[in-house]
Amino acid sequence: MPTTPASPAPLPSPGSPPARAFRSAYERALALWPVAAERLDLEGEFGTTRVTACGPTGAPPLVLLGSGGTASPGWYARVAALARTHRVCAVDVLGAPGLSVPGGRPLRRPPELMAWLDGVLDGLGADRAALLGHSYGGWIALSYAVHAPDRVARLALLDPTQCFAGYRASYLVRAAPLFVRPGAASARRFLAWESRGGPAVAPELVGLMGAGGRAFRGRPVTGPRPAAARLGSAAPPALVVLAGRSRAHDVARVAESARRALPGVRLAAPADCGHHVLPELRSAELDRRLGNFLADGADGA
Repeated sequence: MPTTPASPAPLPSPGSPPARAFRSAYERALALWPVAAERLDLEGEFGTTRVTACGPTGAPPLVLLGSGGTASPGWYARVAALARTHRVCAVDVLGAPGLSVPGGRPLRRPPELMAWLDGVLDGLGADRAALLGHSYGGWIALSYAVHAPDRVARLALLDPTQCFAGYRASYLVRAAPLFVRPGAASARRFLAWESRGGPAVAPELVGLMGAGGRAFRGRPVTGPRPAAARLGSAAPPALVVLAGRSRAHDVARVAESARRALPGVRLAAPADCGHHVLPELRSAELDRRLGNFLADGADGA
């Protein structure tokens, strides 16, 4: 991915039609969460970061970093199981669609994104935390583990993109209408194609992705593949869960590259679903693997 500065992607003025539509879609999607949640706004040098938190306040912290289009609501199927053992903090990535608001120091390059996440952990009062990232959120999580391995207790990645292999060209071509003609119709067509007829993304999240495409026209911060191999013995325990139907990348290549980059990484058998639906897949097996890994590293594989 390019390393040129990202374009700022602030939410339009609160009274504008795109902003109202996005906030309404966000609330509808967040209503899918099956547990009571606390909304936190963390002030930092780059702006205000929205965090949706649940679980015991004294439990080990677990930070969730989602894909570029669904923000915190996209974790609705995972949070109940995760909150039994962790203080779950789903973060709206600054610069991507969500309720975080840029302000102050510009956030344009990967080093600034890592400094932003430093500030998020500081704001949560977490010297160390487990990270769970999906897609673009997986790239952020792995990049942060390279940046600050002493602050990452465990690292779980769900079909992470741009970490161990590049995107398929066909995926990028099919995704283009999301940016050229953003809206629910484009999001629906793209997600239906990517799912290959498997489990579908919830309608509320399709609507959120479509509304986000209209409200946020900038580009989130991206960068090169994280230099995970440099971690060596400093690498945190890692689990990678792949989406067997993923059209985002070559799943077999991702698995092979992950083994080389992170010796000792645990690779879960690919789930029978597409890339985008993986975080919301109704799967007791996925809950078990994540729960056991985050608890003691034994994923049962």
